[in-house]
Amino acid sequence: MNRIYIIPVLLLIASCSQGKLKKTSSADQVPEVLNTNSGGSGPSITLELYRGKSFYYPLMAAWLEDEGGRYIQTLYVARSVATGVFSYGKQEGNKWVSAEKRAPQTLPYWAHKRGIKAADGLYMPDEKSPVPDAYTGATPLTSFILNSKSDTDLPPVFRVKFEINQNWDWNEYWTNDKYPGDENYMMSCQPALVYEALFDKGKSPQRIRMEPVGHSHYSGKTGELFTDLSTLTTALQIADSIIVSIR
Repeated sequence: MNRIYIIPVLLLIASCSQGKLKKTSSADQVPEVLNTNSGGSGPSITLELYRGKSFYYPLMAAWLEDEGGRYIQTLYVARSVATGVFSYGKQEGNKWVSAEKRAPQTLPYWAHKRGIKAADGLYMPDEKSPVPDAYTGATPLTSFILNSKSDTDLPPVFRVKFEINQNWDWNEYWTNDKYPGDENYMMSCQPALVYEALFDKGKSPQRIRMEPVGHSHYSGKTGELFTDLSTLTTALQIADSIIVSIR
């Protein structure tokens, strides 16, 4: 069956226009620098993301878990997600304006791991219950280096997790008619991708390349992690590489 992929022009402006993406190599990129939680008393953590050929304004979160997968703390989350206020929050006339928007599909694995439910029942921050400023930052426009710290000392073995999502990235499996009527899915398309690095403080190396371990729920209804990545295409090319180091 032929599927028609029709996206309004205004949405294309706010989304990833694959035709505008330029192929870049990691060596050619000058990364932005983000600093969060400088007042933390635990180990310093540096996360380097080098953009891939499908990088175009994705939203991201990085956090810590113990060896058993229990949430410890957030290291970074995009300010729009942290506050629930998005630059393209709503449409007024023929333009998009900043406004509060509920977007559970954006980074659902991080949101459910964090485990804080807003008044509307969603595991997403809002203006009344935002993520503290110390853990937030602007959305990077290119490759970046995140410098952060844990609040306190970390257990002997712990995980660094990272979730990334780019809107309107259809492919042959995640089509615009896959879940009719699900508005959250329609804005997400390929679901958020989750990466992981496992650290043992007593062993080397302390610099590890993160690997994709699964994807989130397509519309953010649950905090499940789905380990089958065979249906993802351009989502796997948002990042060329993600490297974490601890000191």
